[in-house]
Amino acid sequence: MKKLLLVINEDRFFLSHRTRIAVVAAKYGWDVTLVAKNTGCKKQIEDMGFKFIELPINPTGLNLLDEIKTFKFLYNLYGKFPDAIIHHVGLKNMLWGGVASRIRKTRGVVYAVSGLGTLFGENKNKIISQLIIRFLKFAMNRKNVAIIFQNHDDEKLFFGRDGIYKKNTHFIKGSGVDLNEFCISPIPDTYPIIVIFMARMLKEKGILDLVTAAELLRKDFEGKVEFWLCGGLSNNPSALKENEINAIVDNKYIKWLGHRNDIASLLTKSTIVCYPSYYREGVPKTLLEASAAGRPIVTTDSVGCRDTVKEGINGYIVPTHCPEAIADALKRLFLDLDLVKKMGMASRKIAEKEYDVNKVAERHLEIYNNLNDV
Repeated sequence: MKKLLLVINEDRFFLSHRTRIAVVAAKYGWDVTLVAKNTGCKKQIEDMGFKFIELPINPTGLNLLDEIKTFKFLYNLYGKFPDAIIHHVGLKNMLWGGVASRIRKTRGVVYAVSGLGTLFGENKNKIISQLIIRFLKFAMNRKNVAIIFQNHDDEKLFFGRDGIYKKNTHFIKGSGVDLNEFCISPIPDTYPIIVIFMARMLKEKGILDLVTAAELLRKDFEGKVEFWLCGGLSNNPSALKENEINAIVDNKYIKWLGHRNDIASLLTKSTIVCYPSYYREGVPKTLLEASAAGRPIVTTDSVGCRDTVKEGINGYIVPTHCPEAIADALKRLFLDLDLVKKMGMASRKIAEKEYDVNKVAERHLEIYNNLNDV
């Protein structure tokens, strides 16, 4: 049987972003094994029919001993699966798994460049980021490799004018979204207008800029508008702590909902999705879901985010670190609900054309089959 190893930081990310790919692969004869950190979802994944191997990884830490442990584990694991197609998701998995798979000369390797995060953000350490790219280029410079980018900015960052990798490059806008689960729903005509933000509570996701914009609008719109901050705490170094979040919300005009598993339902109650990130995104799943739900988007001119909005058609793109621009864009929408509805319909059409999770899964299956046939 054709073997596929999906190597992902955490089991939760598999459930939220990669399940359909694994289901479709299994349907067409692939023996699928998930290699991931177990945060409590192992049994749920095994009940779906997939094998599960626990990965020793610290997704956000920089402890050298932890990194060596992860590399050694993957090196030993790949020795047991020489004929598998290995799909790496996440920067550390691409780095250590990529080097291990090249040394082991495994059958075929997929690299999913799905957001590079803090190390490649605005305050990046250039020495570390350039060193990581060198290691990745070493790992990728081999036969039978597929490199999946979600945006062209990341491709330029990795390869610049180096064309030797072009034949191995694919573009897939994000991990897709279930258009039946995230179905279009009427935008409410009644107050309050709901502006929803959905992400982990990281500073780089622009949450403080959004709160500042909300405060700029409070005088004119309190009682008519609510801002819902939807997302859980994180161990990421740039994450806000619970007391910091509680200090910027009043749970009336600005509310923190915490981590939620009912995002599709929350979107049906929302009016506008605002995501002012300056994190090094791939293509944010939040904005794919917003599009599928038929909501206008206000986001930043930042990597990955700008790829989801056609300016003035399904939303607005604003500069990073500019609460005033966020407030101005939101105010335009608050004052014109007909425009909100028009932009929402445009978002849904984009989602149907570009983000269907079934089409994304089919693209991945084609890549796996091509690697396996060599």
